[in-house]
Amino acid sequence: MYDVVVIGGGPGGYAAAIRASQLKGKVALVDNADMGGTCVMRGCIPSKIWLRAAELLEQSRKAGEFGLELTVGKLDLDAVLARKQGVSNDIRMGMNALLGNNGADVVTGKGKITSPTTVEVDGKKLETKNIIVATGSTLDMPDIPGLKDAAFTTDQLLDMKKVPASVLITDPTYIGVEMATLLSILGSKVIFAVPGPRILPDEDQDSSQRLAQSLRERGVQILARHTLVKVAGKTCTLKSGDKEQTVDADKVLVSARKPVTDGLGLEALDVKFNDDGGIAVDEQCRTACPSVFAIGDCTGGWMLSHAASAMAICAAENCMGTAAKFPSHLVSRAIWGIPQMGSVGLSEEQAERKGYEVEVGGFPYSINGYAMLRGEVDGAVKMVTDAETGEILGVHIVGANASELIGEAVLAMQLECTVREFAKGFRVHPAFCETVVDAARDAAGWALYLPKRG
Repeated sequence: MYDVVVIGGGPGGYAAAIRASQLKGKVALVDNADMGGTCVMRGCIPSKIWLRAAELLEQSRKAGEFGLELTVGKLDLDAVLARKQGVSNDIRMGMNALLGNNGADVVTGKGKITSPTTVEVDGKKLETKNIIVATGSTLDMPDIPGLKDAAFTTDQLLDMKKVPASVLITDPTYIGVEMATLLSILGSKVIFAVPGPRILPDEDQDSSQRLAQSLRERGVQILARHTLVKVAGKTCTLKSGDKEQTVDADKVLVSARKPVTDGLGLEALDVKFNDDGGIAVDEQCRTACPSVFAIGDCTGGWMLSHAASAMAICAAENCMGTAAKFPSHLVSRAIWGIPQMGSVGLSEEQAERKGYEVEVGGFPYSINGYAMLRGEVDGAVKMVTDAETGEILGVHIVGANASELIGEAVLAMQLECTVREFAKGFRVHPAFCETVVDAARDAAGWALYLPKRG
């Protein structure tokens, strides 16, 4: 009998299998496809390779600002695809090797839970004390007349050998923003129609506005409060209130995702589901069935691979008798655009709605010495704090290296560092990381490099 059977070989399932093995568990990982899941094969890794290529292309176009005389050619899409495939394959090979190194059995096939302690894989029964569901997510194709013929999925985009002349994007989340950035740099005419008043509706409004402005400067047309209702050839009909308008686009990006939960046998175990279709779990990542846990995209929510890996550690430790809780408030988010975005915790608006007396500090990249010398002055750091206790409630960064800098905020919040303690810190100079400390000093009321307040 196994101690743990994990269903799914993405970042979550892989981490869960290794952590349970480290705790001396007998572990099996069931996966019916290539190891690596969405992140390695169709998400995080491939998309960031494309964005890195776009970033280098844009940097080369600006090389004259630093005295470099370069002739910038076109982007070799085949070379990008080859690199994407090579890196993904290397990661997959490493994952398989580490699973073997840790003694986890890898079972190829489709897993179905037939009892609280049994997983069936293509007719073979695996008896286990605990089950961790890590089945990830899949593309969610909206039911819009005519869309299928015009659809350009993220899977297709990441394998593209030709950049479409024009694209309509309707996903207001981080995936839509990254793809709008990428496609606009590569020469597509991008129309970004979002159902609400702004892109990134779940992020801080200042971050949303900064990234929207960056997209507009690239020529992206943003249409707020517009919903796609039908497609006929290249003609896309958008509805805003009672009014309709049409825009022309060669392709319509389909990037929204939904949890994979069908066919697992969860309903027979009385497992509950969230409104977004994700599997409902508690802070231990346990479902309503005590021996069944769920982690990552299949639980809905943010659907981020690093959250899946953190949930994996939590679930595996609970399976092996070590009490653990998943700190959902520490889930950081990032956008690898130009500029980048990094965030964690509550936005200013969310903190106010929760009843906090909010104190906010900020610091612009435009007066950070390192940003100035590099010519990367777009962006700012914003720190949201509890005015009474000094608790850091959220940090929101738009600017170069934001995806790395947000780690400072995550660590500070994890260790329950107050804004006053953070403000007393100091960093190497010149560096982007100074901006985070400067924002904390502003929130604490004693910014050194900003004009006096009021």
